[in-house]
Amino acid sequence: MKFIVSSSYLLKQLQVLGGIINSNNTLPILDNFLFDLDNKSLTVSASDLETTISSKLEVESTEKGMICVPAKLLLETLKTFPEQPLTFTVEDNSTIEISSNHGKYALAYASGEEFPNAVELKDPSSTVVQGDVLATAISKTIFASGNDDLRPVMSGVFFQFSTDNLVFVATDAHKLVKYTRDDISASQTAEFIMPKKPLNLLKSILGGSEDDVIIEYNESNAKFIFENTEMICRLIDGKYPNYEAVIPKENPNKLVIDRNQFLNSVRRVSIFSSKTTHQIRLKIAGAELNISAEDIDYSNKAEERLTCDYQGDDMQIGFNSRFLTEMLNNLTSDEVSLEMSLPNRAGILTPVDGLDEGETVTMLVMPVMLNN
Repeated sequence: MKFIVSSSYLLKQLQVLGGIINSNNTLPILDNFLFDLDNKSLTVSASDLETTISSKLEVESTEKGMICVPAKLLLETLKTFPEQPLTFTVEDNSTIEISSNHGKYALAYASGEEFPNAVELKDPSSTVVQGDVLATAISKTIFASGNDDLRPVMSGVFFQFSTDNLVFVATDAHKLVKYTRDDISASQTAEFIMPKKPLNLLKSILGGSEDDVIIEYNESNAKFIFENTEMICRLIDGKYPNYEAVIPKENPNKLVIDRNQFLNSVRRVSIFSSKTTHQIRLKIAGAELNISAEDIDYSNKAEERLTCDYQGDDMQIGFNSRFLTEMLNNLTSDEVSLEMSLPNRAGILTPVDGLDEGETVTMLVMPVMLNN
């Protein structure tokens, strides 16, 4: 088999696919890209067994064939080429030769038959979402998912599709984010938990893309189809916790404050907090918010006063500053609102402005007990 392709076009596609390849694979064949040539169409696939992603590329060729090419070696070689056509030729001695304007490079290849086949989805349901909407939904939620191997259901993002809206939820039991789109709906109700790795890959590919993404899913797998790319991944098995039950409904104390000012203040004050608890204290009275932290072991302490818009009873509440910083960082609004009921109940953080039509973001952060 033989084909000709532009070096930068090939590199761009392979860098996307390479994101799925693990650094230490149990099966050596997974260190390769699968090249499947069918005349002018070259399908390149990469897999880590859980997730398989493939892209169709246009090449110049009149032949057919299927081989596995070492991914790392090929990527490193392609990165060094200036833009030019490259000719790939499969030789008799189990090597594939790449010819550039200035030289020839031979790589050993493996048989394409050894590469694991991607899963076929049996009678899937499907939903269509715009690329940048999906990328936003992932980036708004994925940071809140957990890393605990003992609770795998919390290590992914929960997709909840209904005929009214699409909901994306992530939580690690300390913080929770619920992202809702009321302007998009699915043809039927469905729920599944997507693992983090393929989501991070999708987020990086789809950022800013206005193309539609078709999401097909059944009990065990989900498939994302867009432009010339397909990604199939195994879903996380298990039942997602009832997150609605932990979102407090009655929150009479409401604080509205400039997001940047609040974020910078929390960042500064948290430098002086205890290195084990990262605890900061918010003391709210009238139109004044007092943020303080203390590290008793080292006699470090800090305190800042900010003006805010507050309705409710005077209160003191403690939070882990890392969670608060992550959440404020993830929002893009100018102002945020923090709603609370009691010092031992979760606080609810929402953006006041800067949302698209039909978009809602609810972030929940668990308090830490204050030791007075």
